[in-house]
Amino acid sequence: MTIFSKIFNKTKYLFILILVMLLSHAPVRAQETPLTPRQILDKVDDLFRSKSSQGLATMAVTTAHWKRSLSLEMWSKGKEKSLYRILAPKKEKGTATLRSGNDIWNYLPKVKRVIKLPSSMMAASWMGSHFTNDDLVKESRMADDYTFEITFSGAMQGQEIVEVTCYPKPDAAVVWGKVLVRALRKEYLPLFVKYYDEDLRLARTMTFSQVSQLGGRLLPALVTMVPEDKPEESTIIHYKKIDFDIDLEDDFFSLRTLQR
Repeated sequence: MTIFSKIFNKTKYLFILILVMLLSHAPVRAQETPLTPRQILDKVDDLFRSKSSQGLATMAVTTAHWKRSLSLEMWSKGKEKSLYRILAPKKEKGTATLRSGNDIWNYLPKVKRVIKLPSSMMAASWMGSHFTNDDLVKESRMADDYTFEITFSGAMQGQEIVEVTCYPKPDAAVVWGKVLVRALRKEYLPLFVKYYDEDLRLARTMTFSQVSQLGGRLLPALVTMVPEDKPEESTIIHYKKIDFDIDLEDDFFSLRTLQR
């Protein structure tokens, strides 16, 4: 063996030794644990919530006969306290909806009247939009009022997604016969929620788009509701600003604040 061969072999072994040492000290990337179906549903229900939150949004309503736009301010604390107040236009300014626990009220500033909403009104339209009272204040929760399971997980239309199908529990006070949730499998951000009537016919679709930074989180800034029987109509909520985990006392969510 020549002197050059010895040098080459030593160099080769030294290179292999260094490579092994580097690989042995390389950080091991922890494998992310997939969310359970319940966690996915809770994430969708609490998408714009936290320990507390305050935000600004617009709501654009388009029907076959008219259009309107509202500016909103909203607050929430936990899962059972929320307040929505209309800032504009002037005609509806001050109109507000409050949820505290199981109680829900509307305030009508023109007549200075507070109306407590019965459970039968939760499926009614909020301010003529395609969103219901329940959509806003989240009295019902998918993970609590439905049985559910993951019905698809994998690639679809060039995206890795997961779908959760929900059917109402026998004693649940909900109007939907089935709810289908589709979310990105990586970030678990929702893509859409489809609502079916008691005959399992598609009734409406809520889509999520324009993902951007809101309050330090990656969230969809646009939430669009479209009724299946009137596809030319829609209601679009555009979230402009959200601050999470702010200081809010429990008594902020009171009838006094509602009328203030």
